[in-house]
Amino acid sequence: MGINELNDAWIAKGQEVSDLDSKLNAAVLNDDFSTEKFNELKEKRDQLKSQRDAIKEQLNEARAVEVAKMKDKDKKPLTDKEKDMKKDFVNNFKNMIRGRFNAVTSSTETDIAGNGGLTIPTDVQTAIHTLVRQFATLQNLVNVESVSTTSGSRVYEVLSDMTPMAKIDSEGAEIGAGDDPKLRLIKYAIDEYGGINTVTNNLLKDSAENILAWLSNWIAKKVAVTRNVAIIAAMGKPAKKPTISKFDDIKDLENNTLDPAIMQTSSFVTNQSGYNVLSKVKDAEGRYMLQRDVTQKDVYLLDGKQITVVADKWLPDISGAHPLYYGDLKQGITLYDREHMSLFTTNVGAGAFEHNTTKIRCIDRFDVEVIDDGAWAAGSFKTVANQPATTPENSGKTA
Repeated sequence: MGINELNDAWIAKGQEVSDLDSKLNAAVLNDDFSTEKFNELKEKRDQLKSQRDAIKEQLNEARAVEVAKMKDKDKKPLTDKEKDMKKDFVNNFKNMIRGRFNAVTSSTETDIAGNGGLTIPTDVQTAIHTLVRQFATLQNLVNVESVSTTSGSRVYEVLSDMTPMAKIDSEGAEIGAGDDPKLRLIKYAIDEYGGINTVTNNLLKDSAENILAWLSNWIAKKVAVTRNVAIIAAMGKPAKKPTISKFDDIKDLENNTLDPAIMQTSSFVTNQSGYNVLSKVKDAEGRYMLQRDVTQKDVYLLDGKQITVVADKWLPDISGAHPLYYGDLKQGITLYDREHMSLFTTNVGAGAFEHNTTKIRCIDRFDVEVIDDGAWAAGSFKTVANQPATTPENSGKTA
């Protein structure tokens, strides 16, 4: 689907949301108000909002891809209106830092309800989210769902063993009960995560471009690290005792721990120390087991599956053993993203006044929940032996 189709779908879905909002407004004012019908409309509206937001996210992604493909000669400079929007945000940012809250305009979606907070405008948020995808390798591995409320719930079908239907021995015989689908309710509650950064007041004298670049880069790294930690916590720790000592053990982790339905979309995750060990393991012909992905030069494959590396600081060893996860984390873990980052500053409190600096606080809002803990498996290892050289004796062949 192209950009035009996505844009049309986004507009159409937005109209559907608007129509349902009107119906909800009418429903609450109706003397024959029905809680059941109201909840049905509200659930449908919320589902359409999520779909609308998901379409918008894909539209932004498609536009970003097209921009990346553009040749320099085809790139057009910002319009005067776009330049004004960018300039307004930077000016608002400077005014907020200086404490001039009455000078902050409303053209960049400000939130200055008495405390000088500034909500990051949509166009800047798009740039920040792009950077987050560059920094946060684990966020790329899990399912990310945009939400517009601070709490909610989702219903998932639990993977369970199905039994075949019973044979009917004779006409008119009673048909027995079958196994019903098992459903699981997952509740999410958006948490707030905050960080404070110290800025020299000389930054305010810098250019708009440099301020935006610094601000985007700093928030991106903060958000990336924060979300990585939350996702790793959801993944859980492998057993302390190493379960892998040779490459065949890795094959067992691949082949015998997960449902075959998700094996095709599964990948590996380990820390930097574990990656260092795996990168030196050789096959029976003396070749390294880790192979470069020919379609992505910076990606390596382990037994044909992509391997993601996380710094030891965030994914530490367990009793000296390196962790190794295998599975499809998109099936197993969902990150509910409120996508409502905000800034707050002070040049008086938190030691800023004494050091002629400004403190900037960033708030990120999200929640991470385990949806299916059977979608990945975990092992650990200290060393992995090279595969023995192939000989007629150990290959089962005769000379």
